[in-house]
Amino acid sequence: MDRHDELAAEFEARRGRLRAIAYRMLGSAGDAEDAVQEAWLRLSRAGGAGVGNLTAWLTTVVSRVCLDMLRARTAHREEPYGEDLPERAAGAGPEEEAVLAESVGLALLVVLETLSPAERVAFVLHDLFGVPFERIAAITDRSLPAAKKLASRARHKVRGTPALPAAEQDRHRGVVEAFLAAARGGDLGALLGLLAPDVVRRADPATLPPGVAADLRGARAVAEGTVLLRERARLAVPALIDGRVGLVVAPRGRLRYVLRVIVEGDRVAAYEVVADPARLRGLELAVLDVPVAAR
Repeated sequence: MDRHDELAAEFEARRGRLRAIAYRMLGSAGDAEDAVQEAWLRLSRAGGAGVGNLTAWLTTVVSRVCLDMLRARTAHREEPYGEDLPERAAGAGPEEEAVLAESVGLALLVVLETLSPAERVAFVLHDLFGVPFERIAAITDRSLPAAKKLASRARHKVRGTPALPAAEQDRHRGVVEAFLAAARGGDLGALLGLLAPDVVRRADPATLPPGVAADLRGARAVAEGTVLLRERARLAVPALIDGRVGLVVAPRGRLRYVLRVIVEGDRVAAYEVVADPARLRGLELAVLDVPVAAR
């Protein structure tokens, strides 16, 4: 086996980890594969010369490629909230990408999209993959204290600031998750038990089929309206929205709708479906389950 074949074998042994890093940074399987392929091309051209720690070297290269791609995406304002998902000419198909997004966490992917490019890279590397801050500082061209601040700011955004005490938030989460399960199952009886008698549902008209009222009042009307749109509930996941438990609808990790849910007692008193891109950008989104670094 010549040196090129050896490098190829060593690269393939690390490809899975590199793709995992790139996907979390970019939120697109196709873009992640492009970043990983670029790392291979650079390694192949270099021939491995001067590379002491291949894993660290490849992680650095992939991270810098992803950082450049994120900056370019931000400059061109690609994939805005609430708009149709772009079709990719290459890379993973919709089904494969949906599975990948589910494995990472739809809510986490949505929240990562709200970070600046440098914050996203720092958070993914340190909090999700345990990369030391010294290397993150070099990748992001920051000082060591500045790199730590990047990750700290990102961590705060990912976790959010709950508006309720922990016990009350957990109770609200239980109600919202039960509501989601009933909506996914089209269980009218369960929905009627979870909705307050005078519950109100408001929705941006763009989220509804033609002829469906934007505002519904009363448990029966809201339950029936929720069952009507139960297919969309398959794509919804719990998240923290402006400090309170709600739902995000995010196919392949791209935010389309947010459900702001008001819980009173053990029932849903109201919920609002938000889809307007400007309104979505004004919401503070965070994850309910903080991810743990994959060492």
